[in-house]
Amino acid sequence: MARRPLQIGLSARLMHEPPRELGFPGKTLQYLEQSMAHWVMAHGALVFMIPTIGRRAEVARQAISVRDCVAALDGLVLQGGADVCPSSYGEEAERPEWSGDRLRDLYEIELIWEFIVQGKPVLGICRGCQLINVAMGGSLWQDIPTHIEGAIAHRDDALYDRYHHEVEIVAGSQLAALYPEGSRFLVNSIHHQCVRRLGSDLVVEAYSAADGVIEAIRRKGSGYVAGFQWHPEFHGSVFGLLDSRPMLVEFLEAAERRVLGG
Repeated sequence: MARRPLQIGLSARLMHEPPRELGFPGKTLQYLEQSMAHWVMAHGALVFMIPTIGRRAEVARQAISVRDCVAALDGLVLQGGADVCPSSYGEEAERPEWSGDRLRDLYEIELIWEFIVQGKPVLGICRGCQLINVAMGGSLWQDIPTHIEGAIAHRDDALYDRYHHEVEIVAGSQLAALYPEGSRFLVNSIHHQCVRRLGSDLVVEAYSAADGVIEAIRRKGSGYVAGFQWHPEFHGSVFGLLDSRPMLVEFLEAAERRVLGG
């Protein structure tokens, strides 16, 4: 009998105040960006968006828990989106536009820890990388240009995913083992916040080559918890950018081992 495809959970983006033209006044929308889902699906896995479970929601009254959701899935991908709220790492927002999404933080941090408790892999992209760091007790720089002297631009809204810079992969890291052909690679860059104080049991696996901004982290130990500041799902077949396939295959292989009991 053929084995079922891996079932990967994708955390939801939240839109708390949808534009009026969408026709959902007073409602919160939960959604995913299709490039992320298609990136995972292109490697043979199924993708399921994980809705939030609120105290006043119907699902809460039916006693569906985060533990139940995680038990039904083989791995978690945290997608990008709104800033991480500074209160999630014990600070106040220095500007209103850096306030982030505290509700999403709480929802995703609970998911991260439940997947870890159940021994299932977690992959964080951009905001997801930052949130893994915060979940492990780390902190963030609220704005790279404001706080890191000499930093290059890490975001260009006009170019968006077509804005690139080099990263330097740390020698001897697990990420380096995926890319033995070199240590410097070109990636996209779509963020203005980044890791500041590294969380407990995390190691750095890549830095921005130009200014030392942390670009990749991984949790120590036998389980798989890793975060990447760039968006590998946008790389596709773009010439000259880091091949994103080894990163995703590593994550899916970790999920496969967990399914097989390895």
